[in-house]
Amino acid sequence: MVLSKSILIWLIIILGHGFANGQIQHEVYHIQRHDLHNSYIKFSQKKKGRIAFLGGSITYNPGWRDSISTFIRQKFPDTKFEFIPAGIPSMGSTPGAFRLQRDILSKGKVDLLFVEAAVNDPTNGRTTKEQIRGMEGIIRHALQSNPKMDIIAMYFVDPDKMKSYNNGQIPEVISNHEKVAQYYEVSSINLAKEVTDRINAGEFSWEKDFKDLHPAPFGQMIYYRSIKTYLDNAWNTQSGSVMKSTNYPLPEKLDKYSYDQGKLINIKRAKIISNWEIVPNWKPEIGENTRKGYVNVPMLCAGQPGAELKLKFRGKAIGIAIAAGPDAGNIEYSIDGSSYQTLDLFTKWSSQLHLPWYYVLNSELNSGKHLLLLRISENKNQESNGNACRIKHFFINE
Repeated sequence: MVLSKSILIWLIIILGHGFANGQIQHEVYHIQRHDLHNSYIKFSQKKKGRIAFLGGSITYNPGWRDSISTFIRQKFPDTKFEFIPAGIPSMGSTPGAFRLQRDILSKGKVDLLFVEAAVNDPTNGRTTKEQIRGMEGIIRHALQSNPKMDIIAMYFVDPDKMKSYNNGQIPEVISNHEKVAQYYEVSSINLAKEVTDRINAGEFSWEKDFKDLHPAPFGQMIYYRSIKTYLDNAWNTQSGSVMKSTNYPLPEKLDKYSYDQGKLINIKRAKIISNWEIVPNWKPEIGENTRKGYVNVPMLCAGQPGAELKLKFRGKAIGIAIAAGPDAGNIEYSIDGSSYQTLDLFTKWSSQLHLPWYYVLNSELNSGKHLLLLRISENKNQESNGNACRIKHFFINE
């Protein structure tokens, strides 16, 4: 079997530690599957650009994203940029695929997209199938919106990934996301492996320097320097070249149910049968913790067992984006007259936080019309103190 160049590079990253003259080099953890020439042309010749950052709390928090934005402005000082910060804490590839249209693509054509979900996907319990469907959904939908979009996938570090690498294994989520990146010829930066190797080499420590999967400023700077190095190397090769922008190929789907037509649906489209209401400016009555975007906004709410609604929709997937707090209950739902299924909305974080959460109710429907029936169950998690369901959006894969 003949291995492709990208696979050989990936094996070098996995098996080697990336030393050069006693120092670990950022470039060893970079897989440059394309040279970012489309964004270079747009920024250097057209003098304008739109750059988006899609991810979870590590992208939401100040640090690498702000520093990269500053670097890019300095790299192209005469260019007018729009930066779209679309990091939301706790969100992985599945939420990313369904909110991509609203949070990023609706702003106009994006020239460069940074995407990360390798920390949240396993933390949130997303299966291999969901990880691939979510990441393929993001990348494919992005390229459908702009075939010239440059995309960079990033894999951030956490203790579980360090443990896997130190046991000679590739973290499952990185294998899954990398499968998608390779298939679509998207470049990737393996910061999880880089941080692990540099800690093992004694350059710094997790406890004193990096400190957490939400990196201390020191850790954010490690991310920034590696990403900056990748951009510098990719764009410096373009300097002085005469090029034309090109469309990236869009092959057949890896998974026919991938979320590449993800879309959020307004709660007003649901028809209330009994005991639901839209609260126009929802907030907790007792004052529990909330997340930005999931408080002081309209919510479709119910807390009484038997409360029922229905929603007509078209697409291959249907789900609910909710705030799952200390009183999160169970729901029962039926699609197209099927037997009712029960779903416990209470998460392991719900006792401390009204956590934003995306529940996929079915992802393998035909692409035609469907009917969702949803009601509050009499049963609930024993740790919950109520039967509440609060829906911010429905979402579909058209």
